[in-house]
Amino acid sequence: MRISERSDGDVAPNATDPRAAAVQRLAEPGATPYRSVTMTAKPPILVFDLDGTLADTAGDIINTLNVVLDREGLPPVPAASARKMIGAGAKTLIQRGFEAQGRELPPEMLERLYRDFIVHYNAHIAIETRLFPGVETALDRFAAAGYIFAVCTNKIEHSSRLLLKALGIDERFRAICGQDTFKVPKPDRKIFDGAVAQAGGDLERAIMVGDSATDIATARAADAPVVAVNFGYTDQPIESFSPDKVISHYDELWDAVGSLNASAA
Repeated sequence: MRISERSDGDVAPNATDPRAAAVQRLAEPGATPYRSVTMTAKPPILVFDLDGTLADTAGDIINTLNVVLDREGLPPVPAASARKMIGAGAKTLIQRGFEAQGRELPPEMLERLYRDFIVHYNAHIAIETRLFPGVETALDRFAAAGYIFAVCTNKIEHSSRLLLKALGIDERFRAICGQDTFKVPKPDRKIFDGAVAQAGGDLERAIMVGDSATDIATARAADAPVVAVNFGYTDQPIESFSPDKVISHYDELWDAVGSLNASAA
């Protein structure tokens, strides 16, 4: 959905955009920008990407990629280049790593390297990885307002759960879904819809929070609004993909979601 900026800093849905109905379904504002959740209603839900959105995972992912490449006699991919390769899952990352070296990667070899990648990564999953500043404070504030949370990532589910547990926030999420959970990766809307359903959230009041074109495409496919962070992993400015809102720190997420809700009034 494309959102039009108003001069007062709020946003208003573009009536010509077919996704305007998605924002219209969001919670109405009350004393705060958020409606209280009744005992019978499904709660509103924020659906988060993981890598580059909740946590800065690049260091451990890149280190694992370079371990795999080194075993094949290939030089490491520089961190600055490798960060832009993250986001589509480990198999795609390995393929991109080989492409960067000008090497072909037969399917059977990819499967072997993928298995090696997962084993090494899971054993070193949170050596350098840290939550982005403000994540836990933002989750606390939204939880107090009646929101629930899910993770929708192109990591595999087991690795996602390991990582969130290592970071101490796994129990905050009612659903943690990876590309293998529903046998489809983002941007297929099935993984978004499935995460919301598994969490018990209200699909009509679900908002995606992500850092990449894939996350924005997932939200578009699901007719859901999307808030993008501009500190994640993308090879182009996140604004170029036209998310509904962009934030530079988790301190800004409350107002970003509030403005989407207010525009639905």
